[in-house]
This record gives sequence, structure tokens and C-alpha cells, in this order.
Amino acid sequence: MRLSILRWKKATITKQESKLHLQNFFAFSILSLSHSLSLPLTAGNSRGHPTVFKGEKSSFYSTYSHQQFSRSTSATFTTSFSSLNQNIMATSSTISSSTALSNTASSSSAFSSTSSSPDIPPMKCDTSHPLRKFAENFDYSWINQLSPEDSDDKTKFEGDRNNRKRRVQNGHFVPVTPKPLQNPKLVLYSSDLAENILSLTKEEIQSPEFIKFFSGDVKGAFEDCSCGKDVQKKEEKFEFSQKQQSWATPYALSIMGTRYTSNCPFGTGEGYGDGRAISIAELAYPNKLEFQLKGGGPTPFCRGADGRAVLRSSIREFLASEAMHHLGVETTRALSLILSEGPNGDTSQRPWYREAVDDNAQVQLPDINDPRLAQFPIEKRKAIIAQLAEQKRDPDIMISEPNAITCRVAPSFTRIGHIDLYSRRVEKTLNKETKKYDIESREWKELEEIVWHAGYRELPSSVYQPLHDAKDISKVSQEILKLSIKGISKMVAGWVRVGFSQGNFNGDNCLVAGRTMDYGPFGFMDQYNPLFAKWTGSGEHFGFLNQPRAALANYVVLLESVMPLLMEDRGRDVDSDDGLDIKQKNIVEAQKLLQKELDDMWAIKLGFDPEIIEKQSIDPDELWAEMESLLRQSKADWTLIWRQLYHVVQKFPINDSSSASIDYEEMFEELNGNEMVDIGSSPFYKPLTPELRKEWIEWIQSWRKALVSSYTTTSSNPTMKPEERMRLSNPKYVLREWMLVDAYSKAAEGNYDEIKALLTLVESPYDEGTESEQAKYYRRAPDEALISGGTAFMS
Repeated sequence: MRLSILRWKKATITKQESKLHLQNFFAFSILSLSHSLSLPLTAGNSRGHPTVFKGEKSSFYSTYSHQQFSRSTSATFTTSFSSLNQNIMATSSTISSSTALSNTASSSSAFSSTSSSPDIPPMKCDTSHPLRKFAENFDYSWINQLSPEDSDDKTKFEGDRNNRKRRVQNGHFVPVTPKPLQNPKLVLYSSDLAENILSLTKEEIQSPEFIKFFSGDVKGAFEDCSCGKDVQKKEEKFEFSQKQQSWATPYALSIMGTRYTSNCPFGTGEGYGDGRAISIAELAYPNKLEFQLKGGGPTPFCRGADGRAVLRSSIREFLASEAMHHLGVETTRALSLILSEGPNGDTSQRPWYREAVDDNAQVQLPDINDPRLAQFPIEKRKAIIAQLAEQKRDPDIMISEPNAITCRVAPSFTRIGHIDLYSRRVEKTLNKETKKYDIESREWKELEEIVWHAGYRELPSSVYQPLHDAKDISKVSQEILKLSIKGISKMVAGWVRVGFSQGNFNGDNCLVAGRTMDYGPFGFMDQYNPLFAKWTGSGEHFGFLNQPRAALANYVVLLESVMPLLMEDRGRDVDSDDGLDIKQKNIVEAQKLLQKELDDMWAIKLGFDPEIIEKQSIDPDELWAEMESLLRQSKADWTLIWRQLYHVVQKFPINDSSSASIDYEEMFEELNGNEMVDIGSSPFYKPLTPELRKEWIEWIQSWRKALVSSYTTTSSNPTMKPEERMRLSNPKYVLREWMLVDAYSKAAEGNYDEIKALLTLVESPYDEGTESEQAKYYRRAPDEALISGGTAFMS
């Protein structure tokens, strides 16, 4: 079934309906995202979805049965996979190499710059300083272009007040000094990012200054530098481009389109923001990049926590960031992982699962002959035991873990929650009688500033510069909306392609440009489950195949947030007929693009060229629908089943209809693998019944015939063979949780070999790997990994 969102008829809208909030249109339009299956992807009130309090604005929250995103592929994939004969990693690079605007770019800010002070001489350092490349190119556009917090309470800026939970009522940032790690030790770094992109040498990376800077001692890293002209030393000096600074940012929270304030620590929405993420630098050259410490200590948004990250979570953040990048999905990157080492190192108490630390503690499940199950038939007993095994539990002990910091890197960390916050503040200036906002207010100026800044960071030369010169805030808002849905659609289609669930896909965890971020609750799927999520608080609304809906919900929050700017130039209010039309048009276009990305992605995973099948009667949508049902019934491993499907085409190549093999049973045996010879290599967690085996063979026959037909049509000028297309869209290796558990358990004992081995593995996820890598990593998850707390799920 194809997308049919245009069933919504504009002519049927009454005048009264034109006054409805956007949630009404979102609720209707999301229903038209076509689904080929009858999967009950339901989502009731779960732990992951807070109760809606009176007065909170809700756009839409629901998931519907009989709705699964159908034949999906991505515009991302149409472009990226059309050039896959080069390499999938040649798809849009996570770290953009586009040239940034000069540091002197004008700003729309009424508070133009806080980055320098005339009474502080410029810093100078010896030219041999390991961080010279950074210091010479500091470019604090977030601080230079945006507004600082301004308060009559001067004590907020004294001492350590910015390292404690408190309300932040205005401004785009708060100056925060990171809390350095004690006894910092560099455990891991990305050579691709550090050496190839930042042009740092191994000596510079391993220097004490590098380790200090990226473990939170941002001032100590330059302690040997001097202010002003140093007449005592004759060595050649270089000068800092700008004074080094660090900061944290506030943002708003929205969940599935519902804008929340009530569960903020103060009940006002003024407590959301970067609780333990502190930005320590921006660079203008060679790339426009921002550096952010995850676990740098408390900020005003820490909600009373210690602002720290532990080694376990830092390893997950680092490896997942790099894995996602090399999988070809847009993401923040990880530069370094630094541990607070030794008996005098920093530690934190964290809740965890007894099974993870006590080998004698096991999950207690009833036996098939348990008297309590006697009233049920055998199949029902099995189902009950399986359900109990999958039940998610809360941690049951506290453990002490060493602190660590991962430095994450991106062209921008601007979130939808950032723009949402300032739009909410603007709404408070609305005159209910005139339907006009106070465009002279600080709130209005701060909304304009954050939107201009998003344009500057993401579209500097093509959009920001010409539109800023023309002072066209409406147009830059439109361009940001286009950029955002394009990036988010590609990203989410990429998540589904590689079997990834973000787990907490709120508006505050969704970057405007569509880069994966927040690798806390994430998970790569082992056994296929359409509602898979690793985090116990995810709820079904953030489950695996519900992520596209969450993406659309986040986009709608962004749309709502810029609507005041879009309508101001038109002289009309947001809820006017014109405003209604603009909302509807943007949602419809967003749905089309999101569906197109998903449609193309499914086609490519199955070996089809999306551009060709558009001209044929072949519909991979139906093939995916049938396959999805088989995946659930067969308890199939997501990564292995797709990679084995590639091996089927590899072993039985498609040349033309006259020479293509029709030995479908042999093809199934290739798909099934040889469990007798290589335990764990079959993609099926349970042996298939004869009935399921027969259904898989029938499906292979249907899929194979369609693939042959598609390929022979273009055999005179094929763009890529199906097997190559499938190899480069179906990774052989993903970062499974049981791999991570093994790696960080060894790292906790001082053995870092496994995390280094995993980094090497995920840097080439589409390669076959060495014999030892295949034997160790190319296999199903162990049975205990599907039920154990801390592996199968986590809080």
C-alpha cells in the first residue's frame, strides 16, 4: 500500500475548525501514513510516557493497530546507496567539511558578544603547545551570537552557583566550568576523528594538555600560557583567537508532541537543559565543530544529580557514536574517552542489576511443569514463561563505578528542544485580543536569535548569509524546517535499517539537523520485535517501528515553534486560515518525505533499486509485509537474517532469468546456516517448525522471482548488482549489548583490549572481518542476554 495522505480535503474545513491547534491536524494526518501490516503497535500509558497534566499542550500521542510503516527506503538511501559501489561510508559524512563563515559574521542578537573583555589581554602560548590547533581557531558562535542568562540575582554568577540545580529563566546559555576528573587517563580515542579530521598527531593526542582539556580541566590545559606580551621568554608565541570558555544550555521537553513543564524540578519548565553535558570549545577550522563533555560535572540543569558519567555508560556512548557513524547513519561523533583512574579517582553510586554483578543470582523462571501453570495447555505455558523472561525490571542494588568523560563532537548540538523553549516563552507575550506577539520583547528576540543561529551552524553560506543580510527570518525558518525533516527522515530510516532503537526520542533528544544523539537508553536489536526498546522507560511509543512516528511528532514541535516567525511577516496570527494552511502543507510534505525514506530503505535492504521499481509493478512492500510476519513467528535475529539473505544472493547470483537458480530449498539452507557445524550462526533463536520452514521457502521464491525480474529489466545498464546493494545496506556487525557488557566488565578491571577490539570491529561493519571476528561476533545473542537485566534491558 502506498502513502495516501492527500485524502485530507482542505475544502471540508469549517471556520471553527481552522482555529484548532496543530495537534488536531497531526492526529489526522498521522493516520494516513500507510501500513501494509496488521501489527498491533499499541502504546498505552507506560512508564516512559508521563501523565499529561492539566494545561499542557498536546499535539498528538497515540499509536494505532494496523499501522506499520510499509515498504520503506530513504531519500538518504536513494542518494547514498546509488553510489554504494564506492562505499557506504561515502554517504553524507557525519562531520561536515563545509567551510564555516568567518568569526566576524554578524549576528541578529541584541546581545552581540560576551566572548571577550577589553581588560583581559589575549592569551599567548608557545607554538609547540599540543592544543595550538584548537586555541588558534576557537570560534564561540553560540556565545557570540546568542544571549547569556541575565538576572537581578547576582549571586547566581558567583562561586559554584552554576554547578547546582537552579532555575534559569532567560538566555540561551549559562557559563559553567567543568569539574575536572582526578587522575585522568586516556583510555580510547577515535583516530578517524582526531587524526583524519582534526589533524592531531598521536603525540598531541596523548599529551598531558590534551588529557587535561578533555577531562574537564579546560583552564589547566593552558596553565603554562601567558597573558599579554611575555618579555621574559624569547620563544615564538601564538595567540588565542578568542578567550577559552565553557557553557551549558537550557531547552524544553516534549514527548510524542506533548509539551511538558510539570515534571521539571520546579514545575515551571525552567529546569530542563544540559544536566551533565558542558560545551568546552567551538572550532571554525578545519570544520565547524563543537566539543561537549558528557559527564563534566553538575550544571544548573542537573536536577540534583552529580553531573557525572561512569565508565560503563561512557564506553557505550563512545563506541555507539563511532559505530553509528561507520554504519552510515548521521550522528554525533566521539573524540575521546578519559577515565578517572586509581584508588583516588572519582566514583559515583549507580543503581544496577544484581545479575550483572553476582554470578549466583539468576532470573527465576517457572518450569514448564510448574503446578501454577498446570491449568494451561503446553503452548500457553511456553508463552507465559517467554513473557516472564522478557519482563523488564528495575535495578535492585547500588554499585560504585569509576567516573569517565566522553567528548562528543558535532557541527551543532542545536536541539528541537532549544527552539521549542524560546517559542513557549514567546507564547506568553501573546495579546489574546489582538492575536499579536510582543515583537519588541526579549522573548521574541531570543526566539529569532536561536533560529538564526541554527541557520548559521547548519546552512552557513547557502542560506544564512544571504537571508541574514536581507533580515528574512521567515525564509530562514522555512529552510530550517526543510533541513530538519530531511535529516530526521534519513536518520530514522537509517535506525530501522541497522536495527537501532534510540529509546528516548523526545524533542530534547532530537537535533534539528537530524543527527543521532544521547547514547544512554539506546540498543541494537537482537531478536526481532517491532516494539523493541532497551530502556525500561521507553514505552511502546519509542519502540523500534514506532520511531518514525516519534520523528514526525518531534518535527511538528519544531513546526509549532517557528510558526510565530513564519506568520509575523504575513501579518496573520498562527491560528488563522493562512496559518492552518501552512501547518497542513508542512505536515503533509514531512509525511511524504519520511515515508519515501522508509520505502526506499526497505527496497534496498531486499536488493532492489528504488528508482527502477518505481517504473515496474514490483512492490517490495508486500514482500516486507510477509517477511515481517515470518520474522516474528520465527524469532529471528535482525542482523543475521538480513546478512544471511545477502549471502543467498551472493551464493546464487542473479545474472538473467535464463541462468538464475531456482533451487529455493538450497537458498533457504543458506539463509538458515549450519547450526550443527557453527553453533550460534543460525539467525533463528528457536529451531523452525516444518510449517515455518515451508513458509520461508515460499517467501524466498516470491522474493527471488521479483529480484530477478527487477534486475533483468536493467541488465543492459545495471547501476549495481543486487548482492552488492544488499551487502552495503545490511551490516554484518552491530554493537550488540552483550558485546558491550563483556567489554565494559573487562574495562572495569583495567583490561581495555576488548573495547579497542570493538572499536576496530565497528569501524568496518560491512566487511566480512577476520576469522576470529566472525567466530566471536557474527552470531546470535546468548540466551541469557535476552532476559538479563543490564543486557536485555536497563533503566
